[in-house]
Amino acid sequence: MASQEAMGDDGGRPSQDFVALAGQWCRNRSAILLKYVWKAYDELKSIPPAAIDPEDVERSLTQLLEPRIRKAMTGYETFYIQHGPYERETKMPPPAQPPQYDIAFVLLGDERLMWPLEAKKLETDGTVADYVDEVRDQFLTCRYAPFSSEGAMLGYLLLGDHNKAFRNIAAKLPCVLVHHAGFPHRAHRVSHHVRRVPRGKLYPRDFTCHHLIMLFPALAAQRQLPLSCGRLPLL
Repeated sequence: MASQEAMGDDGGRPSQDFVALAGQWCRNRSAILLKYVWKAYDELKSIPPAAIDPEDVERSLTQLLEPRIRKAMTGYETFYIQHGPYERETKMPPPAQPPQYDIAFVLLGDERLMWPLEAKKLETDGTVADYVDEVRDQFLTCRYAPFSSEGAMLGYLLLGDHNKAFRNIAAKLPCVLVHHAGFPHRAHRVSHHVRRVPRGKLYPRDFTCHHLIMLFPALAAQRQLPLSCGRLPLL
């Protein structure tokens, strides 16, 4: 557990030592954390769930992905996975609600430290505007992942090619997307950014965003069918 000194003199406001601890844990963990995410995706493809809400694909897939990530983990990690945790560090004054992640890995030693994953449905490989806005408006402003130097976007691609999706993301963000050395055969790219850190905050300025494109082509066809026709497998 983090010491009182690391947490700050009042036990609340993060100190420089705490931010350093966060940086040590959150940096270069991607190969470990995202291995579980890719394993969960593989299971989600091979063992189709009984139902995916065709009108709420993004939330449905995220809800089903999280327990499969937990299943892929050994149980001996120094972190756990959580669906829908709140980021209290960047909340605005009441009555505003704190930001909420789709999924996050949370450090057991200090549960304020989260490595977040945000999911966006991509109807086609060209409809990336919401995805790009999430990176630009949330991650790069430090509203998301304030203590982490890394985070991930999950793109649920219903129709199209992942390489085209990556090209469109790179053009609109804009950024340079490179392969992740740990996942050379996956639809997984990485971009590096300098964030706009709020004045007086000690958040890491350099930020690495992981981009995982997960293909679900059968869902595009499913959404064209009446509900009475039943549901299709994910792939």
